[in-house]
Amino acid sequence: MKTNKKTSLQQLTLSAITVAVLGVISQSQALAQEPLRVEVTGSSIKRLASEASLPITSVTGEELEKRGMTTLADLMMALPQSNSLAPSNAGSGTNVNLRGLGVNRTLVLLNGRRLANEAIADGYANLDVIPMSAIARVEVLNDGASSIYGSDAIGGVVNFITKREYNGASVTAQAVQPQRDGGADEQRVSFIIGTGDLQKDGWNIYATADAHRRSRLLGSDRAELSSAELLTSIGRAPSLASGGFAMPANFTIPSNKAFAAANPYYSTGCVAPYSIQGGKNTCVINNQTYNTALYANDQLTFFTKATKRISDDHTISLEYNRGEEHIFGTKIPTTSLAANGVTALLPSTSKWYPGGSGGVPKVTGVTGAPLLVTWSVADLGAYTTKDEQINQRWNLSDEGVIAGWDYKAGLVVGISDRIGYLDSGAVDGAKLIAGITNGTLNPFGLQDATGKAYLDSIGLNGQKLRVSKSTYTGLELTLNKAVMKLPAGDVGLAVGLDFHRDTTEDTKTELGNLATYAGSVPSHGQGARNVAALYAEVEVPVTKELNLNLAVRDDHFSDFGNTVNPKASFRYQPNSVVMFRGSANTGFRAPTLFDRYGYRLPGATTTTGAAWDDPVQCPGPTPAIAGTGKALPGLVSATVCNVKLPKQTGSNAELIPETSVGGTLGMVVEPMKNLTVSVDYWRITMDKMLANLPEQAYFLDPVKYADLFVRDATGKLLYIKNVTMNLGGQKAAGLDLAANYSYPTEGWGTFKVSLNGTYLTQFDNQLEKGGAWASNIGRFGLASNGTTSSLPIITFRWKHTLALNWMKGDWAAQLTQNYNTGYHDQNLVAAQYFRDIKPYQVFNLTGTYRGFKNFTIVAGLTNLFDVNPPVTNHSGYNGYLSSAASPIGRAFNTRITYTFY
Repeated sequence: MKTNKKTSLQQLTLSAITVAVLGVISQSQALAQEPLRVEVTGSSIKRLASEASLPITSVTGEELEKRGMTTLADLMMALPQSNSLAPSNAGSGTNVNLRGLGVNRTLVLLNGRRLANEAIADGYANLDVIPMSAIARVEVLNDGASSIYGSDAIGGVVNFITKREYNGASVTAQAVQPQRDGGADEQRVSFIIGTGDLQKDGWNIYATADAHRRSRLLGSDRAELSSAELLTSIGRAPSLASGGFAMPANFTIPSNKAFAAANPYYSTGCVAPYSIQGGKNTCVINNQTYNTALYANDQLTFFTKATKRISDDHTISLEYNRGEEHIFGTKIPTTSLAANGVTALLPSTSKWYPGGSGGVPKVTGVTGAPLLVTWSVADLGAYTTKDEQINQRWNLSDEGVIAGWDYKAGLVVGISDRIGYLDSGAVDGAKLIAGITNGTLNPFGLQDATGKAYLDSIGLNGQKLRVSKSTYTGLELTLNKAVMKLPAGDVGLAVGLDFHRDTTEDTKTELGNLATYAGSVPSHGQGARNVAALYAEVEVPVTKELNLNLAVRDDHFSDFGNTVNPKASFRYQPNSVVMFRGSANTGFRAPTLFDRYGYRLPGATTTTGAAWDDPVQCPGPTPAIAGTGKALPGLVSATVCNVKLPKQTGSNAELIPETSVGGTLGMVVEPMKNLTVSVDYWRITMDKMLANLPEQAYFLDPVKYADLFVRDATGKLLYIKNVTMNLGGQKAAGLDLAANYSYPTEGWGTFKVSLNGTYLTQFDNQLEKGGAWASNIGRFGLASNGTTSSLPIITFRWKHTLALNWMKGDWAAQLTQNYNTGYHDQNLVAAQYFRDIKPYQVFNLTGTYRGFKNFTIVAGLTNLFDVNPPVTNHSGYNGYLSSAASPIGRAFNTRITYTFY
């Protein structure tokens, strides 16, 4: 422990020295050279970009290429201000989680305007629908901007800005090939074409298409990351499990409660590769065969923009964006879960009964009574779902000057569709059980010809499991001008109005009841909301050195009434060497339409994300560690111990909005030519947080949350209530450090070093109003902020991206380091397994050559030193920290662009 702390301190000290010696905010230097007055993210008033008083991180499209990135998920994972998890395996795609406050509190814009949200949760945008080939730059406002863009921008704003115009044509092909065997290879192809010159011709139109594919990386492809040896070394040996669904099936005898679960093939090692020996004479699923380290993903995006300059002060444009994504989720083969109250009982008349004519070995103590089998149907292969998302957006913009006012008007129409399909391995659950009871199916082995034909006849592949749609329709108008002169300069005023309507509709089909593994109950939810807003912003040059910016926004929600949220910021620059800046704001976030109006059902709607012991029917000394409890007499261990338990999710009509207060205070210094350093302190406090209790909380203190374990009169668990609730609060604070140094040489080219890092000083979470506060910095706490993943929030004490660039003529190279400090592991197992997660750093190296006519070639290595993700014994993971680190290892990355003209 001391060694890790010392190492972290040394790393942090080294990073601080790097900031002091090398730093500059890259966008501050670049924008300072631009004399035009522009509108920057975070303000509606046009001014010199270098005058901005809010901290902004800017990443250009060219920088994305230099880093060898293939998706926007790569950028979101690398941003120090983002606590984003690896892209969700559940199908929601890529989302951004600024400050770790939750994806619902980060506002995503495309060219300054919203998109339709991901269709199920309807609370955040899926970044995968935005084509990388159209991006000119990404601006990240590291400060709540509730008065300008909406009161829900609590964590910050990410604005994806596309190319203003494009003239010519080019095609790009990119491939990523892991060095190690297995999947996770990537291919990306994009094409862009445009014609017309806004300055000369007065018009431009361009279009770009971008296709990306990533193959599935199986757990067995990286078996060393979750091997039995590794899991055993951290106190989570696979042999701790017993019973449950497997192939060959485990069984119990309902009429003989004294008979323990057994398996006819346990003594012969079970059946490879489907299962391995578990505990207590049973077989368990071989996770190496079925686990997925990285899910398959296909993306196809299209963007087009037509712009016409009517006059010198009047321009109109029309954009259309379409993004389509397929995410394939893979689980263990479908199982013989009870269907419509009917359990999988194997009668003695079946030829597959142990000791019968089918050849299944005889088991001592089995004398003809029906057997309850827990079977995973290996013949069908892995159970796979396909999640299809299609997001479309039309954006009509009219901007210019009228009566001395700069104006911008826009109409946005966005539609987001999401459909979940059963892709493979799905069958009718009731008919599966019927096939067991009538002797057609063999639960203890692979099927004969008759069994295979029967499975084919009851398949459900290709059918819809869930259909969801969300829409966004918005009208905006902003006016701004200099309204008066002061001795220090012009007073700028901006006023605006915003009206938008959100709708959502979500339907779970009856297929969820048929395909038993889906664990889904038919349901339907829908809702709509109108929001009308007026906002104003004024920029006041108090002196030549001091500027004040004051803004206020009044939102009216059709279902929650009015909320007024002000914002104030300042910029003070006493000389050319140093500049001080700061801001303060309030925020207001209404429950999402899904949280408030989505499906509501009286019973269980799904199962827990992880396996647990029922704390009442499988009590043990450590309820938070599955497999440590013991089933009560008369109960089947496989149904109450180390199993996914029934859970109720859905909306909550009693929800009320959450509120926030935030602010920043920082400085920028330029002590020498080409060197600038910035430090910004930020703090955000939230109250009445909208979220679900994390699963771990229930089992760490089952007595406290006993009322949320809903049971029948016999004590049987009906479901764990896990709907969205208003919980307690959250306090987050930290320091953002940014730096960039440029050093041109005579004959050796130009060297640049840049650093972007965040140091957390506070990340406290309160699960209930008035409850205790618990820190989540560098440890697995109980932070819950409404993210879409069941995995915990990852809050590193320090995280940075450090880049060294070199450019000379047609050559360029970049070495990038992505680093985060270590983590205090979960440590819920025995004392001898107490450990800490080591700091994690990955280096990426790319080189660029432009010496061939019309060609640009970028080649490099991702994860240069082939570093494995950190090991963790957290119960939500399978041996390694998969949500914050890549399991791929070293990969070769090649990108070739050909420009036609």
